[in-house]
Amino acid sequence: MKRLLLLSNSTIKGQPFLSWPEIYLTKFLGDGVKNVLFIPFAGVSLTYDEYFKLVSNRFLEMSLETCSAHQVDDIASAIDSCDAIAVGGGNTWRLADELQKGWLEPIREAVKEGKPYFGWSAGANVACPTIKTTNDMPIVQPQSFEALGLVDFQINPHYTEDSIPNHGGETRPERIKEYLIVNPNSKVMGLPEGSLLQVEGSKVEFLGQGTLKLFSSTGISSYASDAII
Repeated sequence: MKRLLLLSNSTIKGQPFLSWPEIYLTKFLGDGVKNVLFIPFAGVSLTYDEYFKLVSNRFLEMSLETCSAHQVDDIASAIDSCDAIAVGGGNTWRLADELQKGWLEPIREAVKEGKPYFGWSAGANVACPTIKTTNDMPIVQPQSFEALGLVDFQINPHYTEDSIPNHGGETRPERIKEYLIVNPNSKVMGLPEGSLLQVEGSKVEFLGQGTLKLFSSTGISSYASDAII
């Protein structure tokens, strides 16, 4: 059964890295997960080595051993030997560019066969069919917008309806509505910070704080925590 934990963000301001979702991560992974393959390819301001050190130290506090995708030679072997796959946040375009160099299909197959997947921000974006609803600047040009397609909807992480005073740019809801005008068969989950989606087979549950907004061509629906979408 397909199992995913898709986080809007890793850190809430003023709190340690991955502290707010730890209770959800621990429950999601359970006792069976001992080693995690970490995908650091969204890292830009951090080198892959620095990102791996940050994540592996944090995972060690949760009794998890970690290896990093940037240090492996055999993609299939690395995915096969881990108990779970973690995909870090950063720049979604860079992440997609690297994943399209041989990682997409092996990860898809592993998750299809039941290997747990969790990711935050960009790591949640690439679980979707495409990366078209990312907030990030396209600092590199991947082969396409294709992502992992582990779920049948799009995610907009760090979702907010705040607007900047005296700023004339579009709000996040306006940008998502523009996306739906040209992608009318898609659905977009506006995922606020401090929240996540847990996928167990065909079941999708919204957990955490704030309100989830589900955008489609037929309108907008709102969900509170613990809702089944």
